[in-house]
Amino acid sequence: MQFDLVIVGAGSAGCVLANRLSANPACRVLLIEVGGADWHPYLRMPAGIAKLAGHKRFNWGYTTEPEPQLNNRRLWWPRGKVLGGSSAINAMCYVRGAPQDYDRWADATGEPAWSWDAVLPLFRAMEHNTRGADAFHGDDGALGVSDLRHHNVLTDVFIEAGVSYGLDRNTDFNGAAQSGVGLYQVTQQGGLRHSSAAAFLAPVRHRPNLTVLTHTLAERVIIDKGRAVGVQVRTRGGASRRIEAGKIVLSGGAINSPQLLLLSGIGPADHLREVGIPLAHDLPAVGENLQDHLDICTLTRCTQPVTYDKVNVLAAGLQFWLTRQGIGASNAAEGGGFMRSRYATDARCDLQFHFVPALLDDHGRGRLPGYGYTLHACVLHPRSRGRIRLRNANPAAHPLIYANYLSDTDGFDLQRMIEATRISREILSQPAFQPWRGPEIFPGEQTRSDAEITRFLRQKAETVYHPVGSCRMGHNANSVVDPQLRVHGLTGLHVADASIMPDVLSGNTNAASMMIALQASAWLNAEA
Repeated sequence: MQFDLVIVGAGSAGCVLANRLSANPACRVLLIEVGGADWHPYLRMPAGIAKLAGHKRFNWGYTTEPEPQLNNRRLWWPRGKVLGGSSAINAMCYVRGAPQDYDRWADATGEPAWSWDAVLPLFRAMEHNTRGADAFHGDDGALGVSDLRHHNVLTDVFIEAGVSYGLDRNTDFNGAAQSGVGLYQVTQQGGLRHSSAAAFLAPVRHRPNLTVLTHTLAERVIIDKGRAVGVQVRTRGGASRRIEAGKIVLSGGAINSPQLLLLSGIGPADHLREVGIPLAHDLPAVGENLQDHLDICTLTRCTQPVTYDKVNVLAAGLQFWLTRQGIGASNAAEGGGFMRSRYATDARCDLQFHFVPALLDDHGRGRLPGYGYTLHACVLHPRSRGRIRLRNANPAAHPLIYANYLSDTDGFDLQRMIEATRISREILSQPAFQPWRGPEIFPGEQTRSDAEITRFLRQKAETVYHPVGSCRMGHNANSVVDPQLRVHGLTGLHVADASIMPDVLSGNTNAASMMIALQASAWLNAEA
C-alpha cells in the first residue's frame, strides 16, 4: 500500500487533517485508527457520556503509574479509542483558552503563526456557531458549536451563586473575556454530539483519494536514512502490513504520539536501550513535558429530587430521539466558570469550574446513593511535569504514564488546589443554594484546615482529561518538533495534536487540538 500522506490517529486532530489534506484530489491520504466506527447511540446522544466512562470498546482506559503525591494512587485516564477520538467521548465543552496562551506559544517558539491574532481566524473558520458570526465566532465552518438545548435548574442556581460570590456573569467564555460564570457552549449540532469525526471526516469519506483503516494498530514508523518512509501496522485479524508513505503525521494525542515515536526508535537512547528497541534517532525530549489539569470535586447532597442521579433512562432516551430535547441533550457539565485567584501569576484566569447537577465520584464509575450536585475545580497552569515511557517493546501494551501531579518543588500547585477547594465551598455556600442544600459529602464538614484539605486532595483528586505537551514544539533540545510541527532531525515525519503544546491551555483542550490540525494542514498543503 502506497500513499502520499499517512495520518496515524483519527481523533480530534486526525479527522481535521484527513478532511483538509484530502481536499487535494492529487494527494492520496490514509487515515489509520485503532478503534472502530462511531455508530453507537451513546456516542451521538450527549447524555450518553454517562454510559461511556467504562465502555472498553470506545475508551483506552489508561491508568497512570502510582502517583507519589496522591497516596501512590493509579489515576484513571480515559481517552477515546474510536473515530473522533476523545471528541467522541468528552463532555463537549467548547473552550479555546485565553488569548495569552497562544501569544506565549508564539513567544516560546518564535513562530508568529501561533499567536492569538493568527489562530483566531482558524477558530472562526472551523466554527458553525448557532449564535451567528461575530468578531470571535464563525457560522459557516464544519464544527457545530451551539448552546445547550437542555440544562438543569441547579445549573442556573450555580450561576447565581457564582455571581453572589463575586464573579461576573459570562455568556461567552470564548468572547471578549474568559472570566466569570455561565453555561458552556458545546460541540453539538442539531442536538447531537458533533465530534471531530462527525464534523470533519463523515462529510468527506466518499472522496476516492481518502482511505480510512479502522481496527488497525500502528506498531512503528519506518525510518530509512533519516527519513520516515512508512508505517508498520497490525490489522484486526493480526496480520502485519507495511504501508509506504511520502509523509507521515502522528495525531494520536499526548499518550499515543510519543508512544509511537518511542516504538519507532525515536526518543531517549538510554530508555530505548532499556526496553530493547533499536535506536533510529536520539531525541531525548520525546515523552517529556507531560502536563495535565488536576481536578478536585466538591459534592453536596440535594434536598429535592431534581438532579440527574435517578433518571428514567427509557423515557429520557425516547424523548431525545423523538425531539432532540430533554435530559438526553445535556452534556452533564452544563455550567462552569473561570477566575483569577489570589495566586494568579499573570492576567490569565488560573482556576476553572465545571458544575454537574448529579453526584459524580471517581469519574462517575461509582454510584452514590441519593441526590446531589458536584462542582469540579482545576488549577489551569500547573508547574508539575510528567513523562510518557514504554512499558516494553510490545506496541499493544499500554505505556507508562508518570503524571507527577503536585511534584513542583515549591508546592505551589498544592497551595492552589487547596485554594480551589476552598473557593468551591464558598460558591456552593451562597444563598442561591439554600433551598437545595443538604450535607456536604466531600470533602466533608470535618475537613477544614489546610492539612485536612491536603489529605483530602491526596486521596480524591483526579484528572479532568486535559493531557498535553509530551511532543513539545520549539527550537531547543527540550522540544520534539519544530514550530511547523516537523520532528527534529528527521524528514517526512510530523506531529499534530495536543502533544505539541508547550504549555497546557487555560481550559479544555479539544478545540485547540482541532485548530492545531488546521494549522498543520495548511503547512502540509503548502509543501505538497
